[in-house]
This record gives sequence, C-alpha cells and structure tokens, in this order.
Amino acid sequence: MTVRLATLKDIPDLLQLLRHVVPIMQASGNFQWDEHYPNAAVFEKDIEQNQLWVADLDGKPVGVAAITTDQEPEYAQVGWDLSETAIVVHRLAVDPDVRGRGIAAQLLAQAENVARQRGINVLRIDTNTQNEATQRLFPKAGYEFAGEIGLGFRPGLRFYCYEKRLTLS
Repeated sequence: MTVRLATLKDIPDLLQLLRHVVPIMQASGNFQWDEHYPNAAVFEKDIEQNQLWVADLDGKPVGVAAITTDQEPEYAQVGWDLSETAIVVHRLAVDPDVRGRGIAAQLLAQAENVARQRGINVLRIDTNTQNEATQRLFPKAGYEFAGEIGLGFRPGLRFYCYEKRLTLS
C-alpha cells in the first residue's frame, strides 16, 4: 500500500468509498457525513489545493484524508490559538472492507510527514462524538483530547477535538 496525493481520476473511487462508509457511520449513530457531504466538489477543491491524500491498495484508493491548514473557528472553544499554524486532518475515511490494516494510521502518519516538511509542529483533528473508532485511533496515534465543540456547518452535532505536538529537529 502507498499513500499519495489524490488526482481527479480518484474521485469516482472516493465517492464509492463514501457510499460504503456513510451508511455504517449512520447506523452507529454518527451523522457527521451524509449524502451531501463530503462530495465531489469538496474533493475537487482539495485536489486543486494539493491537500487530498489517498491510501492506494492494488491500484485502488481504500482510504482518504484531507491534510490542510484549515482550522474551524469553533476550535477556539477548546482554547486553541487559531493564529498558530497547524496541520489539520479532515475527511478521514477508510473502506470498511480493509479496516484493521493500519490504513488510517498511515494517513495520520502522512499528516505528520506534511507537518515536518512544512516546519509545523502542531496537528489537530476533530471527530463526531459518536465515532468510537476514531476516538480509539487518535490517542493511539499520539493525539491528546482537547475538548468538545459544536460546528456551525453541522448544527445539532457535537465533536471531540484532539491535538498532537511534534518535536521538530
């Protein structure tokens, strides 16, 4: 498996991946994503900005993550200084057929690689309070729980925030 920047050719596979992931998320009470978000336009924008990464297994994307510096204004609610540049992971997903193979961990490791390449020592991420899988994953990857927020663009939902600080050499 390799982790690489996504291309526009990956979008149909990524939309198919979402068709597998979203019903499982919703069945567990996690309504963070739906049939409207994320979508092809969101992925296209990520690709244009060279911030969408895929985990590629046998020539097919089986995981995705947007690795950005885009921080939600609500992150200030947990005491984060939003003027501090941080790498933020958004839209992290892994095909359910290949879960348990460390794919999400490799995408988080890519976020660290991007941070180090850019000289950024802070990584941040949020997840729906109903997403138990990521709540187990993030601490294993060295992220510390920072608090709970609401996000204006997902009314009625609550999100846990996590942060990881790197030592840059």
